[in-house]
Amino acid sequence: MTYYQQILQLKTTGKSLAKVTHKVEEVVAKSGVQTGLCTLFLRHTSASLLLQENADPDVLEDLQHFFSDLVPEQRRYRHSTEGPDDMPAHIRTALTHTSEQIPINRGRLVLGTWQGIYIWEHRQQGHYRELVVHIQGE
Repeated sequence: MTYYQQILQLKTTGKSLAKVTHKVEEVVAKSGVQTGLCTLFLRHTSASLLLQENADPDVLEDLQHFFSDLVPEQRRYRHSTEGPDDMPAHIRTALTHTSEQIPINRGRLVLGTWQGIYIWEHRQQGHYRELVVHIQGE
């Protein structure tokens, strides 16, 4: 059994979905694992990790609008030390994911035809985010 791990440091542009599929695929290829499992873990509480539609950008826009309506920034939250967008970002992260697992077959991620991997930045400003890519297999 082979274990391989790499931490990707990625800059987000603020409140958007950043596609990171290609960067994760590069790590999988570098690992040399042909059959196994890729575990992704985003080390943050105000951004999410998402597997989602990669063909029609309207899907991503609709998701962002839906979450803006569901968790408004204008609401008065007790936690406001880091700005008015911080607590809504924490809530959005709690409603989504910070980790995902994707099978590896023949040295490639087994993603669906229309699936992409995204970091969903919930804050207004861009941040450096760390994505841990852990691969195990043969």
